[in-house]
Amino acid sequence: MPTEFLSADYWNERYRKQQTGWDIGYVSTPLKHYFDQLTDKNIRILIPGGGNSYEAQYLYNKGFHNITVIDISKVVREKISKVFTVADYPGIIILTGDFFELIGQYDLIVEQTFFCALDPSLREQYAEHIKKLLSDNGKLVGLLFNREFETNPPFGGNTNEYRQLFSKGLRIGLLESCYNSIPERQGSELFLLACKLR
Repeated sequence: MPTEFLSADYWNERYRKQQTGWDIGYVSTPLKHYFDQLTDKNIRILIPGGGNSYEAQYLYNKGFHNITVIDISKVVREKISKVFTVADYPGIIILTGDFFELIGQYDLIVEQTFFCALDPSLREQYAEHIKKLLSDNGKLVGLLFNREFETNPPFGGNTNEYRQLFSKGLRIGLLESCYNSIPERQGSELFLLACKLR
């Protein structure tokens, strides 16, 4: 199993050097639009590889107060812990650790630049672990790159590859090109919505 992109040291160094080209500084438009139509404020939300966690802050401000963020980097955890203080954001739990060792049940798992940071050889394990973490009616929602990259990470992919990967344990409700990506990612993103098979 490749270890470099699972290494806390690797990601700590990226954050220390501010080599965070994936970080757009705010919640991405496709996810924002999806969050805006959610009505059940009690759902348990997980954001793996949460980084600076703009999604968590946006969701919290919309009234969702059962949010867990996990990231392998203690550098970014220390940073966001100063933003999401227990006093100001009591509904956001911040964990430092390996996503693949996380145990729990979540109604919504938000995918935003975590999947593309993993070595492709870990994708089946990712899909299997997502299935374990989803509640019976849980959903995986997020963005996937519909392109390849010369240097990695990020690692790209395509619709056929993703459909084959996620359909093994999930029911894909939506996997199509984003119509509302940010300008820099227009034409290169897919929106994924998948539910746990029962």
